[in-house]
Amino acid sequence: MPDMQTMPSAARSPWWSIGGSLLVGLFVAYLDRSNLSVGLPALSQELGFAGERFAVVSSWALTIFLIGYAFANILGGILTRRLDPKTVVIWCVAIWSLATIAVGFTGSVAVLLVCRFILGVTEGIYWPQQSRFARAWFAPEERTTANSLIQYYGQFLALALGFMLLTPIYDAFGWRVLFFITGGLGLLVIVPLYLAALRPEAEAPYREPAGAAASQKLTLAALGGPPFLLLLFSYITQGMLFWGITLWIPLAVRSIGFTGFSQAIASALPYFAAVLLALPIARISDRTNRRVLIAALGLLIPGLLMIMLPLVESGPAKLALITVALGYYASSFTPNIWTILQSTAKPEAVGPAAGIINGIGAGGGGTIAGFLVGMLYSATGSYMSGFVVLGGLVILGGVSLLAYGWLAPRKGGRTTTALPPSGQSSPA
Repeated sequence: MPDMQTMPSAARSPWWSIGGSLLVGLFVAYLDRSNLSVGLPALSQELGFAGERFAVVSSWALTIFLIGYAFANILGGILTRRLDPKTVVIWCVAIWSLATIAVGFTGSVAVLLVCRFILGVTEGIYWPQQSRFARAWFAPEERTTANSLIQYYGQFLALALGFMLLTPIYDAFGWRVLFFITGGLGLLVIVPLYLAALRPEAEAPYREPAGAAASQKLTLAALGGPPFLLLLFSYITQGMLFWGITLWIPLAVRSIGFTGFSQAIASALPYFAAVLLALPIARISDRTNRRVLIAALGLLIPGLLMIMLPLVESGPAKLALITVALGYYASSFTPNIWTILQSTAKPEAVGPAAGIINGIGAGGGGTIAGFLVGMLYSATGSYMSGFVVLGGLVILGGVSLLAYGWLAPRKGGRTTTALPPSGQSSPA
C-alpha cells in the first residue's frame, strides 16, 4: 500500500473511506455467510434434519446461498450499471442483514432456505460493486493492493477470526444468538458506516465517462474477448476449491481430531495464512506485473498439496497441507484475478464482468463443490476424499490460466495504463 504519510490528504483518503469501509463491510458479510457452518450441529437438531438426512439437507442449506449468489452476481453486475455503487451496497447490506436475523427466529427448514437464498442474492448483487469502486478510485498500478484491501482482507480476516469469534458464541449462547449478532452488525454498524464514509462514483478520479455504462453494449469483446472464457474457467475451479473447503471446514477439522476451541483455531488457520501472505504477494505483483503467472501458481501448487492429503496419516499433518494450500491459493490468486480483469475488460464492462466471473465461478463452482464434498462424505465417511478431488480440478484451472496468459493481450497480465483523472479512458 502507498505510504500514507507522504500522500496528500485528497489522494490518500480513498484508502480509508473506500478501501477501509469496504474491508469492514466484507468482514461482516463473510460472518453472515459462515455462521451457518458453525451453527449446523445444534441447528440441525432443532430443525429436525440430524441423522440420516444431515448430509443432504445440510448441503442444500449451505449451498442455496451460492445458487442465489450465482444468478445475482451476473444479473446484479449488468442491471446495476446505471446505479451508483454506494446506493446499491447500502441496500444490499440492509436486506441481507434482515434475512440473517430472521433465521434466528425460525423453526422451519423452508424459512432457513429462503433466508439463505436472499442472503445469496443480495451478497451477489453487492460483490461486483466492489470492482466498480476499485476501478473508479485507484490507479492501475495500485489495484492489486487496492483489491487486497477491498475484496480480500475483509473476506479472509472474517474467515480467520470469524470461526474463533463465532464458535465460542455458539457454544455459550446457541445458534440463534449467532444469527442475531451477525445480522445486527450489518444493520447497526455497516449501513451507518457506508452512509457516512463511502463516496459517490461521480467524484471518483478514474471513473468511466458519464453515460458510458448505459450507452455501450455488453459484448464478449468488451469482457476481454475469447480469452475471458479461460479466465472464467480458472475462476470456476478456484470457486470449487474455496467453497468446497470453507463450507465444510469446521466439520472437516473435527473429523480429523480437533474439538472444542481447538476446532475453532484449526478452522481459522488456513485463513490466517492467507492474510499473512497477501500483502507481500500483492506488492510483488504490483512491482513485477507478473500477475497471470503468480495467479496460476496460486492454483497449481495448492492443487498438488490437496492431492497429497491421502499420503499423510495424522490430523495435524492433514491440517498443515490444507492450511498451506488454501493460504497460498488465496493470497496469490484472489487479489490478482480482479486486477487482471479490471485491466482487460473495458471500463463500462468491469462491473458486469466481475459479476459474471464471480457468479458462475464462485456461485456455480461453489454450489457444485458443496454438494460434491457432502456427497463424498456420505459415501466414504471422509471429507478428505472430496478435498482431493477439488485439488485435481484446481490444477486444471491453473493450466487454463497459463493458457490465458499466452492468448490474452500481454498488457492484461503484465502492464496497465492509468486513466486520466478526467475520466476519459485510455486503452486498457
